[in-house]
Amino acid sequence: MDFFHTAISPQAIDFVRQALETTWISEGPRVKEFEAALSEKLGLVNPVALNSGTTALHLALVVAGIGPGDEVIIPAQTFVATGLAVQMQGAKPVFADIDKMTGNISPEDIRKKITPLTKAIMPVHWAGYPCDMDEIGEIARQHNLIVIEDAAHALGATYRGRSVGSISDFTCFSFQAIKHLTTGDGGAVCCKDPKDLHDAFLRRWFGIDRAGSKPSILGEREFDISTVGYKYHMNDLAAAVGLGNLSGFSANLARRRAIGTRYQRELKSIPGLTLLKYEGDRESSYWLFTFLVERRTDFIRKLQSEGIPSSVVHLRIDRYSVFGGQTPDLPGQEYFNEHQIAIPVHNALSDQDVDKIIRCIRSGW
Repeated sequence: MDFFHTAISPQAIDFVRQALETTWISEGPRVKEFEAALSEKLGLVNPVALNSGTTALHLALVVAGIGPGDEVIIPAQTFVATGLAVQMQGAKPVFADIDKMTGNISPEDIRKKITPLTKAIMPVHWAGYPCDMDEIGEIARQHNLIVIEDAAHALGATYRGRSVGSISDFTCFSFQAIKHLTTGDGGAVCCKDPKDLHDAFLRRWFGIDRAGSKPSILGEREFDISTVGYKYHMNDLAAAVGLGNLSGFSANLARRRAIGTRYQRELKSIPGLTLLKYEGDRESSYWLFTFLVERRTDFIRKLQSEGIPSSVVHLRIDRYSVFGGQTPDLPGQEYFNEHQIAIPVHNALSDQDVDKIIRCIRSGW
C-alpha cells in the first residue's frame, strides 16, 4: 500500500505519443488546449499553464507587484515553496497562526499580523480543504491587500459554490507527480483581472509577446521586451499528460471524496484521535486526510506493523533558518505540528485497503 499514487490515464499516454510524433514538444497548441480544458472542466478562471507550482506562486507575486521590503502573510503549515517564493521577490513572509482544527490560516490572526508593509495574504488550503475565503477576502478589501491562494492541494475543491481557482486575485496550482492531476511536473496561476492575465502570459516566457509579435525576414520575430520575464512556460509534452489525465480526474476526485467521507464516518469517537473540522459550505479535494492523534509515534508504528503508511507530509516551515527561525506566538500551529498525521486517501486504494486502515486504527495503538 502506498501513501501517494501517481495517476496516469491511458489517454495521457496516447496524447504524449501524438505530441512526440508532431515533434512540437515545447509550448504549443497542447498548452492552449490544456488551459481551455482547466477552465471548462474545473471552473478555473484564466489559468496560465506553467512548469511548476512554485513558479506559479512566484509569477503571481511578480504580477501582483510584490517586491523588496513588502510583507506577505502566510501560514507556516505548508511546503517550503510558499515562503521561498515570497523571498524570491525580496519580500518578507510573515507567519500567521492556523486553526488547529483545519490546518488552515486563521483570519483572526491575519488581522493581528497586518502592518503598513503588508501587501498580500497567501492562504494555503491544507490537504485540499478550503480556507475561510470570504473572511480573508473581506480583510484584504479593508486593508487594500492582494490575495494569492496557494491551492497546490486543492484542485477540484469548492467554497460556497465557487471553484477554488475562481475566487481571489490569484490562485496557484501544482501538477507535480503526486498531485490529483499531474503533468509530470507543472503548475498554473489563475488571474481574475484580464490585465494581470496578459502580464502573466508575457512574463512566463521572458517578457515576450509571442501572440502579438510579427514574423521577420531575418528569421526572428519582431518584438520589444519592456519587463523582466522568466522561462516558466509549460511545454506540450506536459500539457498532453495533463489533458489525458483530465479524462479521469472527476472519477478520481469522487473516489477520494468517498474514501474521505467514509473515514469521517468510521473514525469518529476513537480515543486519542480527533477528526478535523469539515463545514458543509465547502468541499475538500482530499489530497490528504489529516487528523490529530495522541502518542503519534506509537500510532505511526502501529500502522507500520500492518503495512500501512502514514505521514505528517509537512511540518511547520518557520522552523527553517532561511526564514529567521521559529515564530513564537502561534499556539494553533504548535498544537497542530505536534499532533497532525495523515493516512492514504488516493483513488488507487481498494475497498479492502480502506477496510484494513479503518480496522487497524480502531483497534488502538
